[in-house]
Amino acid sequence: MPIRDLQPAAIWNYFYDITQIPRASKKEEAILSYLLDFAKKHNLEAKQDKAGNIIITKEATQGKEKLPTLILQSHVDMVCEKNSDVEHNFDIDPIETIIDGDWVKANGTTLGADNGIGVAAELALLAADDISHGKIEALFTVDEETGLTGAHSLEKDFLTGSLLINLDTEEEGEIYIGCAGGKGTKAYFDYKEKDSPKKYFWFKIKVKGLRGGHSGSDIDKGFGNANKILTRFLHSLTRKKYGMLLSRIEGGNLHNAIPREANAILGIKEKYKEDIRIKLNNFLADIQEELKHTEPNIDIQMESVQIPSKVINKGTTESLILALYACPHGVIGMSEDIPGLVETSTNLASIKMLSDRKIEIGTSQRSSSESQKKYIVNMVTSVFELAGAKIVNNDGYPGWQPNPDSELLKVAQNEYKKLYNKKPKVKAIHAGLECGLFLEKYPNLDMISIGPDMTDVHSPDEKMKISSVGKFWDYLLKIAENLPEEK
Repeated sequence: MPIRDLQPAAIWNYFYDITQIPRASKKEEAILSYLLDFAKKHNLEAKQDKAGNIIITKEATQGKEKLPTLILQSHVDMVCEKNSDVEHNFDIDPIETIIDGDWVKANGTTLGADNGIGVAAELALLAADDISHGKIEALFTVDEETGLTGAHSLEKDFLTGSLLINLDTEEEGEIYIGCAGGKGTKAYFDYKEKDSPKKYFWFKIKVKGLRGGHSGSDIDKGFGNANKILTRFLHSLTRKKYGMLLSRIEGGNLHNAIPREANAILGIKEKYKEDIRIKLNNFLADIQEELKHTEPNIDIQMESVQIPSKVINKGTTESLILALYACPHGVIGMSEDIPGLVETSTNLASIKMLSDRKIEIGTSQRSSSESQKKYIVNMVTSVFELAGAKIVNNDGYPGWQPNPDSELLKVAQNEYKKLYNKKPKVKAIHAGLECGLFLEKYPNLDMISIGPDMTDVHSPDEKMKISSVGKFWDYLLKIAENLPEEK
């Protein structure tokens, strides 16, 4: 069954359209053009700011003119991750969707339901002529996944409404009213190249089969980090007798994804070839035992390669491996205010070889406490500064402090109870949302965040629960229809 045949058809038709449009972060031209064409086709007012963010406005339906203006918001970009054995060009290829029982997923790539389903919901409501609602401002932001630059750049007079529903969470039946703030820390190692010696055994180590996942919402699930696992093995080879030399090292990709794969090309003295094979088998057995409950498909492969022309100088190799080994990853602290909520975490996200003899290490820190966020940023910075790396921090983004007295929250709770005869869960999330940045520009905004069920976002295992999409859609419409009239 194609996803166009799923119900409710309105939202699934638009979601299908979105999957056919390439929309990697910072490459959103096609989806933005699609949105502007949509507005023109439906005779709706649209405007675009300098960053690329778009607002499409729809006036209130008859009898709902006294309802307050409601802002619906989602981001247009998607995380582009694929399995290494999948041929897919995110710049030109559409997402190939697969229906598996009650789930929609993609064929070896990220699905883009984060946040394509939010975009689809906005479009479906804007296009409908049989839904009651007050005035709607549909906000579509750019480049959320690689820095929230659209929200950072949002102009202060772009919005007029005072109520906002963010459509970028991943659990149906849960209302989010707060999120962590975040900051990115990158470390750069300059290295010199040396000629590779000939009387060496040269091989490639690949760590693969990990689940990956979102560095915010999945950081507490115990998933493996391919960069940390690879580094552990490399560290075990740094004893002088092996004479280990490193030619290349890579792992992970995006700051907000837990790395699923990593690899390195290295050499050791020829006489230790069989020792290293045995050592790797023992290491893999240890890692499989450690992660048997969370990473059943983990694999570490070793294959011989041709002698590389150059290797990284020993001093940089040693500093790099020690820093990667020491760099923290995972949950640093749990919230004392909200049981079960991660307060502070850090993600050792990526290792990249750049063209100018630099190695870039990408990390991402999150916390709902500004002081703890600064603490973990400084901790990661200290590790790499001790190793002689140069540090670059981005501007980061603020957290969104919960407002349990929100009027919009009360409406949302009541409508969910009436629809499904049970109370929704009210929560905060460790993942970053754009809401904190909206509050900086519009301090009087009353906001909540909702969405359907999704799992394994930011990884090729990403999937969305079909039955939850209908519930999410019905719920959104009830909130829009039943806002209290302005006094």
